[in-house]
Amino acid sequence: MIVVNKDLIADLRARGLIAQMSSDEELEKHLNESPRTLYCGFDPTADSLHIGSLVPLLTLKRFQLAGHKPLALVGGATGLIGDPSFKAQERKLNTPDVVAGWVNKIRAQVSQFIDFDCGENSAEVVNNLDWIGSINVLDFLRDVGKHFAVNAMIQKESVKQRIEREGEGISYTEFTYMILQSYDFAELNRRNACTLQIGGSDQWGNITGGIDLSRRLNRAHVFGLTLPLVTKADGTKFGKTEAGTIWLDPAKTSPYAFYQFWLNTADADVYKFLRYFTFLSPAEIDDIEAADKAAQGRPEAQGILAREVTRLVHGDAGLAAAQRITEALFSGNDEGLSEDDYQQLQLDGLPSSTLDRTTLADIPLTQLLADAGMAASGKQVKDALGRNAVVINGVAAGAADMMNSPALFASESARFGRFYLVKLGKKKYHLFVAP
Repeated sequence: MIVVNKDLIADLRARGLIAQMSSDEELEKHLNESPRTLYCGFDPTADSLHIGSLVPLLTLKRFQLAGHKPLALVGGATGLIGDPSFKAQERKLNTPDVVAGWVNKIRAQVSQFIDFDCGENSAEVVNNLDWIGSINVLDFLRDVGKHFAVNAMIQKESVKQRIEREGEGISYTEFTYMILQSYDFAELNRRNACTLQIGGSDQWGNITGGIDLSRRLNRAHVFGLTLPLVTKADGTKFGKTEAGTIWLDPAKTSPYAFYQFWLNTADADVYKFLRYFTFLSPAEIDDIEAADKAAQGRPEAQGILAREVTRLVHGDAGLAAAQRITEALFSGNDEGLSEDDYQQLQLDGLPSSTLDRTTLADIPLTQLLADAGMAASGKQVKDALGRNAVVINGVAAGAADMMNSPALFASESARFGRFYLVKLGKKKYHLFVAP
């Protein structure tokens, strides 16, 4: 018999992870009485989840650690429609084959965060295409659609904004999304005795629709809890960098780039992010913040955040690689890097370009590095060569090497037969890759 942790809601509150709750006191009592089943939905809008999905994924894990059973719903059906919630424009509709492929990838990703072999509260992944895909349209309109009043639906904030936005509007396809998500909740309540749905605060209208539909169809009392959407103190969008979105898939965002993203968190955000994205206790995080203030130097919080989140997403091996690459670039000694480390740098860790060895004899080193964006002009590269401030795979180049590109980039000096890590000055790096 599982004993539930009655401090769960208090912990979520201490972390700032509760935006809205339906029937606050009743929900807390409901969770404290016995293990419950809850779910969160993840629509396949790409071939990977991004770090915006981490808060609900980790919250499912927090509920599981407290004794409850999490269901991760992968939206094979709703992914074909697209959620209009607070989106400025209609989503592009993807083909069933594309969505099915994305469903499989996202199913594997969510499986990293919740335990599927821990007894009575083992997690499950469910796909709403299993019940929505076989439903008869007339039965759906008669048995489900009749419970939704259009005048109430258009008052939901997520829909209202689209209707009132000049020149945009909302299609009937996206307008029905709320009904489909509501039906998911009622169906999971019927099939799995699920009594709680969690999601981002932009899902509140859809969640309350599911609460009402479960009451009407199943005569069940179910609950909703939303999590705050992650924002940054400076007003810029969370999870975006100049290089683009930070994905959970290491083939789209390398563990090194992922680690660097968290390492560069602003002081104004880092303690909030420690509460959201790690399993350190709120008391431990308070101690970290107090120690950083007392030290009055470089804060430790960013390093702790980067380590904890990278380990959660990419495991110990991914964290070790990220730290190894970080140390190599900081020290200027790249001898300990593996071939996979260089591939991470090529993916998104450093500016990189293809090196054509057949043309090297005709290109001065000054031009080669300037064309790669390492300096504004060949003269700046020439000045750096004069100071022995250009290093290629650990070997310093001098003024005499200006016309010596073929020797400097010889095949025998390449790392793993194709990589050349060039450092100019103290901080500027470029990775040349020979085909």
